[in-house]
Amino acid sequence: MFACIGYATESADQPLAPFSFERRDVGPTDVRIAISYCGVCHSDLHTARNEWKNTVYPCLPGHEIVGKVVEVGGEVAKFKVGDLAGVGCMVESCRTCPSCQEGLEQYCENGFVGTYNGVEKQTGKVTFGGYSKEIVVDEAFVLRLPENLELAAVAPLLCAGITTYSPLKHWKVGPGQKVGIVGLGGLGHMGVKLAHAMGAHVVLFTTSPNKVDDAKKLGADEVVISKDAAQMGAHAGSFDFILDCVAAQHDINEYLGLLKRDATLCQVGAPEDPLAVAVFSLIFKRRNFAGSLIGGIAETQEMLDFCGEHGITSEIEIIPIAEIETAYARMLKSDVKYRFVIDMATLKAAA
Repeated sequence: MFACIGYATESADQPLAPFSFERRDVGPTDVRIAISYCGVCHSDLHTARNEWKNTVYPCLPGHEIVGKVVEVGGEVAKFKVGDLAGVGCMVESCRTCPSCQEGLEQYCENGFVGTYNGVEKQTGKVTFGGYSKEIVVDEAFVLRLPENLELAAVAPLLCAGITTYSPLKHWKVGPGQKVGIVGLGGLGHMGVKLAHAMGAHVVLFTTSPNKVDDAKKLGADEVVISKDAAQMGAHAGSFDFILDCVAAQHDINEYLGLLKRDATLCQVGAPEDPLAVAVFSLIFKRRNFAGSLIGGIAETQEMLDFCGEHGITSEIEIIPIAEIETAYARMLKSDVKYRFVIDMATLKAAA
């Protein structure tokens, strides 16, 4: 074991603060990464505050991790010291169930191990995430990073990027399709960029008129103010696919009514309370209401390569680690364009 520092919380009502702990030593197939940047995901806040009622404390969040390899195990084949590397939402799975065998580790039938708030297979201890100086991960769950992109802006691709890329790819979004993206936040702005790069005609739905210009700069062909019934009605029954990125309560049936026959609305935003689906929104046009969870390791690598080829990164605001609680408060007010990223070089002074 070796000493490490990070930012963690001891309970749901305590702020994140400097925290000292131990990481496991590098094993034969492990990669040790010095973390340069870590994105701030809304899941970090949900978990730190125990809003999903499953948090194990102390809790050290962070699953949008990028940095440089500083040590590798003797059996590591894919990485060497000095390589850029990333870690996303999971650090292990059973690797043997049908989902894992198909490269869909996020649907591991025995449960994948989260980068934080999971149980580390090697030690049996709770996993600690990327709000820290370093991390040790089996090479099978470490990603290669494009070298042509700004490193800090790559970090959110490890969650926001793959969360939107995976359903767009699964439902074969491409040229000739009309695709809707609901919400222009951390997830939604990536959905717009990726769907545009895939060649679709992209329509962004937002409640905020002040986001129209941003949406078009990011790649939206049209922007609909969702509170305007006339604008919504003009698109009835016309979409091949809609990706809903909103994590707040909203009327999902308004969007289901915009789908063509046999088309799909995929939910990736996770509201705290259940969404109410009216069955008639589905049955008259044989529409589909689906969900999607991040992506497998191979698909995450595919997404990173795609972003490298197309010059796609997240729109970010870099913060020092000491401002994480301020960032959480701003995130709750949607006061970020469009993803906070922690500069981990600030950790030593803060800790």
